[in-house]
Amino acid sequence: MVFFMDLNLKAYQDYLIKEKNYSPLTVKAYLDDILSFKNYLLNQDVALEEVVYPNIRSWMVELMEQKIAPSSINRKISALKSYYKFLLKIKEIKINPLLKHKSIKVAKKIQTPFSEVELKNVSFEREGIDDFEKIRNRFIIELFYTTGIRRAELINLKNNSVDEVQRTLKVIGKRNKERILPMIQATFNLYQDYKLQRFDLKVIKDDEFLILSKKGLKLSESFVYRLINDYFSEVSKKEKKSPHVLRHTFATHLLNNGADLNSVKELLGHASLSSTQIYTHSSLSELKKVYNEAHPRNKK
Repeated sequence: MVFFMDLNLKAYQDYLIKEKNYSPLTVKAYLDDILSFKNYLLNQDVALEEVVYPNIRSWMVELMEQKIAPSSINRKISALKSYYKFLLKIKEIKINPLLKHKSIKVAKKIQTPFSEVELKNVSFEREGIDDFEKIRNRFIIELFYTTGIRRAELINLKNNSVDEVQRTLKVIGKRNKERILPMIQATFNLYQDYKLQRFDLKVIKDDEFLILSKKGLKLSESFVYRLINDYFSEVSKKEKKSPHVLRHTFATHLLNNGADLNSVKELLGHASLSSTQIYTHSSLSELKKVYNEAHPRNKK
């Protein structure tokens, strides 16, 4: 973690870690955004604690001129807002300069899920990979598709995350929130196959983690992204092929097949239904199809 000469930033970092229970990646993202703004202020000879809203507005204008996406600007401002709330809490400032700020409107991007056919067409018979890699890669893809977990959640699964009696998966999500997910039989069978292959690895350095590299190390986020992208590039022409698209596919396919929104919310680990509702657009076409086929007025 970053070492700060600025005591307020150091205290804020500790606050995010110890009180908010944010993940290391989230903490780093928040601090990077704040430091970015701090660097901008150097030319204006203004300290972070002395900022007024026009300083922030001018920074936003500069970011827009740099063609930074509105969503990214909103994220940076959100980090600043959190920091100034903290400064207010510890009485380092009297007024939050972002108190009346309104986020930039962002057009919602519609994620396109993989189809069931694309999932079925994924091939694990690749040249140059051994049984360990083949079974591990299949297990990773099936975990994403049958549980809907996030990339960071998958990477941080531990050896004790699977309850073999109940056939469930314990996942530690955002803000260290724990949820228990069911494992379908096919995924559980893959887990058992993978566990046997893992046991035969010659060297295991990160033994506490469930899913490892061939060298016995914890997986990186970039490795998992490349793995999903490589496999699905062979079966899909969709622009985006990532672990998040598989999570989106999990939710969409459940909704298309009759799952209720609240159940999907719980499985995904969302704090509110509003987060889950972004997945309902894909099931709308399925609803239209059912409606057109079933409504008496539409029958000839």
